[in-house]
Amino acid sequence: MELPIKKLLGLVVAAVMASTSQAEDYDLVINNGRVMDPETRYDEIANVGIRDGRIAIITQDMITGENVIDASGHVVAPGFIDTHWHYDRPWSNKLALRDGRTSVMDLEVGTHGAHLEQWYLSRAGNNQVNYGQAVAHELARSVILDGFQAAEDTRSLAYSRSAGIGWCCRRPTFNEGNQILEILDQGLQAGALGIGTTVGYMREGVSARELFEIQRLAGHYGRQVGAHFRYTPGTDTTEANGIQELLANASALAAPALANHFNNPGYNLVHELLVLMRQRGMNAWGEIYPYAAGSTALNAVFLDPEMWVDTLGNRYEDTVQDVATGEWYTEKTRAQMIAQDPVRPVLVFKMSETAVVDWLKLPGVSLVTDGMPMLPDEDLTWDTPYEALPNTHPRGAGSYAKALRLARENNIPLMQVLAMSSYNSARPLGEMGLKSMQERGRMQVGKVADITIFDPATVTDNATYTQGTLPSTGIPFVVVNGVVVVENSRVLKGVNPGQPIRFDSVESRFEPITLEAWFENYYVAPVEFDGKVPDTHPFEMLIPSDHIH
Repeated sequence: MELPIKKLLGLVVAAVMASTSQAEDYDLVINNGRVMDPETRYDEIANVGIRDGRIAIITQDMITGENVIDASGHVVAPGFIDTHWHYDRPWSNKLALRDGRTSVMDLEVGTHGAHLEQWYLSRAGNNQVNYGQAVAHELARSVILDGFQAAEDTRSLAYSRSAGIGWCCRRPTFNEGNQILEILDQGLQAGALGIGTTVGYMREGVSARELFEIQRLAGHYGRQVGAHFRYTPGTDTTEANGIQELLANASALAAPALANHFNNPGYNLVHELLVLMRQRGMNAWGEIYPYAAGSTALNAVFLDPEMWVDTLGNRYEDTVQDVATGEWYTEKTRAQMIAQDPVRPVLVFKMSETAVVDWLKLPGVSLVTDGMPMLPDEDLTWDTPYEALPNTHPRGAGSYAKALRLARENNIPLMQVLAMSSYNSARPLGEMGLKSMQERGRMQVGKVADITIFDPATVTDNATYTQGTLPSTGIPFVVVNGVVVVENSRVLKGVNPGQPIRFDSVESRFEPITLEAWFENYYVAPVEFDGKVPDTHPFEMLIPSDHIH
């Protein structure tokens, strides 16, 4: 009888594991757990030995170690990976750990290109989880178009979006466009995980050409552009149109692409597009968070009445809720609050609860949180009690435990949700050449020992829309780089084994855009016999006509 290839791979992995010497002692041993690996589909009761931060053995034989965890009745899984985490702070990372996350990255917004190196340096040796950033398209636009002096992290969005409207609503001149690309290139040179773009907030200011050019730049480095794509949220048609723009560019440029939080109307077509792109060899993937509501700033362009009410048919009274007070907005109170606090956080209810279960059945999709800042945060510390943290969307605290709970309640295969929680993010990032993701998201000998141990019968989320900072339960142990950071459901203070997730620094690969180069490459019928480019060529192909001088 022929075995399915994935089962066969699992048996081969098990055989290799068992061949390793059983007599050795290990730094950490995890005994009697249900070891599950999403890549090979290995799923057996086994013992895991860890040495020097890596998985040294997986075996059904008895092994001993300096420290031992009895995982009887628990799943031993790859540490969960969150690639959409906007708030890497000690107190928020505690919540991430309680939810089983061992790596957090921001691939949607990211950090200002000039500060990317400092962002990584500031976390070296003092982060409990692994950490990484893309370089921020929006902040580059703020710096060039509004004169904003960017801070080193994404808290600056609260200020940059109040500094002017160039970041969202003005198209750059030709020279300004190159300056924006130069800032993004700084971050890519420094090891950024790609470019993050919030083009859905900048749909008037970012032309199709500009999005194409940032994808071209990222493609020079073999890295992804993660996009809150144009028209999101929108209708089932416009949602798909936004991803089609991103994927058409990616296909033409042979560049990776990430569709941020496509859990909106039209998600089924978006998923099909991504599946078909991967079948054709493209490195394109998407992510969801398991909640019907999203969260954003009150002045988001898609919440303007012309879009939210007139086009999409929503009522503020049913769909837009203040995070801090719980009050529902009206068109009038929204306008009043924008005058006082334009970037005030709000919850946005836009999908049905039944859709959340559907999203968890989508193969190849990554699970994320889109974790938002807890504001004000000036007085917050690692020791601040969970219940005393300022309210925020519950996805930051409970996305992974909620996905596991919903899988249990709706008979969704556990391996599917574990893949969404780890391997489905590690695989595409690893295919970009990111070594740290080639070594994570897997329960295999030789891989980095980022491990989450949970009780499949009891794991659950506790955070709600009114109390969004309550930690998940049923995840008693979390191991980061071979070090126990959560022990008996308690995050250990001062234990900081987190490592940077980044590319090595490289020389610049940026090629400034010039009209002459474009005409040379793409203008096939020069008017003049000697082939020189005449002055009458259509400059508007590259920039709007009102910017031609």
